[in-house]
Amino acid sequence: MAKLKSFTNGVLRENPVLVLVLGLCPLLAVSNTAINALGMGIATIFVLTLSSTVVSLCRKVIPEDIRIPIFVIIISTFVTIADYFMAAYFPPLHRSLGVFIPLIVVNCIILARAEAFAYRNSLIDSFLDALGMGLGFILVIVTIGIIREVLGNGTIFGSSRFIFHPALIMVFPPGAYLTIGFLMGILNWWKNRRK
Repeated sequence: MAKLKSFTNGVLRENPVLVLVLGLCPLLAVSNTAINALGMGIATIFVLTLSSTVVSLCRKVIPEDIRIPIFVIIISTFVTIADYFMAAYFPPLHRSLGVFIPLIVVNCIILARAEAFAYRNSLIDSFLDALGMGLGFILVIVTIGIIREVLGNGTIFGSSRFIFHPALIMVFPPGAYLTIGFLMGILNWWKNRRK
């Protein structure tokens, strides 16, 4: 039961974006289309799960006073792998995401989970926590990407035009703030209703 809780916490109860309000910089910048959001979400979940797993594996040999620089080295290794993989196999997406792929290294979600959870818990718990947090992040960023693309461009995943006239503000950062606020409001309403 504790393992299941480690996994499900990140999806709703401790969602990194809607509850903990972490990782907003890439979310605001790249969620203007669903494809960009999905690409960033997949890269983030890859880096988060593998770096948390490695931090948990090495936690007994990492000295307390230099743990943060070691976390950054571990995270940057997986970010480099994701960056090169995306550049080799998905060049248009890589160009579209630009500098935000290397900036995954300093994403608060990944550093916070390495420090707060992976460094203090077992391998399986750390993997499940990272996977749950990553799924929570990807769920929110793709939802925001779809909403912003549909309302701002009148498309979904780059195709199938809608009938209505798009609201251009939705593809700019204010559209991301409005969408995040709307989703936070829905989550809070749902939590209050369950009580």
